[in-house]
Amino acid sequence: METLSLVIIEDEKIMLEELVSTIDWASIGLTVIGTAEDGIKGEMLIKESNPDIIITDIRLPLQDGLTMVSKCPLLDQNVLVLSGYTDFEYTRKAIQLGVYDYIEKPFDDEELLKVCGQLADKIREEHKNEKQEEGSFHINLPTGFHNHQISCVVNFIKENYEKAIGLSDAAEAIKLSENHLSTLFKEVTGINFLQYLNAYRLNMAIDLMKEGGVNISEIAPRCGFQNPGYFAKIFKRYFGMTPTQFRDQL
Repeated sequence: METLSLVIIEDEKIMLEELVSTIDWASIGLTVIGTAEDGIKGEMLIKESNPDIIITDIRLPLQDGLTMVSKCPLLDQNVLVLSGYTDFEYTRKAIQLGVYDYIEKPFDDEELLKVCGQLADKIREEHKNEKQEEGSFHINLPTGFHNHQISCVVNFIKENYEKAIGLSDAAEAIKLSENHLSTLFKEVTGINFLQYLNAYRLNMAIDLMKEGGVNISEIAPRCGFQNPGYFAKIFKRYFGMTPTQFRDQL
């Protein structure tokens, strides 16, 4: 079973300690790689560690959990939100962001472990589907859409992939809500927006490698991967090797 990384952001110290130490994360193949007690430190932790899964309280000092998540758009679909409040606005925003689930406090440890296990299984299945046959030079992406809006989004990706874009930018460009676009994109293409964006960026990275004369460290930002560590992680997920190893076999 593929081991996945987990970070936990919770401002109640006792609750944070319990989440880290009393839940058997290893039983579902998760490893806690970091914690934070406020929204600013949480944002820094997420961007630095690129975790597979985030568990966050919704009410945090300095910035709330959903604002924090919205600033880390590459990860927002693998987020579990915890809240001791019944707040419609927060719930609505969580749904718009596309977080995986929203769990009210107090919760049962087994319930949390079950939901996290389901999310972990979903991520592993995505990883499995994303892997390409070794030696393949490009990732096959769906084409020929019979949907004008999705065609516009794909063109938006092709014209802006080197920038720090996300689902919200694409939605704004074609005047749709994020939630509507997220659902529509998956229905039409068979994959989600982030999967398409990452795959397209990786194809552009491979083209640069084939051209030669460009350092691996320069390729990531030129293809829209602002974090080199995230680029290497996604590249290895698709191709089973690091960018350097891949280039060496071209």
